[in-house]
Amino acid sequence: MSRLGALFLLPLAAAACGASPRSSPTPSPTSAAGPRVEMPSGAVYRLEIARTAEEQQQGLMYRESLPDRLGMIFVFSEASVHHFWMKNTMIPLDIIWMAADGKVIFVSANTPPCKSDPCPNYGPEEPAPLVLEIAGGMAAREGIGPGKRLHLRDVR
Repeated sequence: MSRLGALFLLPLAAAACGASPRSSPTPSPTSAAGPRVEMPSGAVYRLEIARTAEEQQQGLMYRESLPDRLGMIFVFSEASVHHFWMKNTMIPLDIIWMAADGKVIFVSANTPPCKSDPCPNYGPEEPAPLVLEIAGGMAAREGIGPGKRLHLRDVR
């Protein structure tokens, strides 16, 4: 996901503010096809997985572009309220909060990069165990909205 910048989790924001650029997680080799998500439109996106606190802090920060049909999925150990912000993000993102079964809870469309502090926070007040980031504008193009279901494949 090179078009995506970074999103931070609010509880981890203080630690993330001092983070320096580094490589981000790569797609897990969990199967021949790798982790992916099928959109309501039928399009399939490859996924990078952010599971650990460090990967979630880094997110997609400092990335200047994002290849087509690539996203990052944040997998949390429990369904909680997870707000994101766009500190050190280079491009707009669509951020999609989901239930464990892939049902979309909330979409922050074309979420803008944050150039200076304080950065606004985004997200629902509902608990969600999964959050997906894709390039800004793609959620509408792929038919993603609250109540729609995304189908995750090889995301463990």
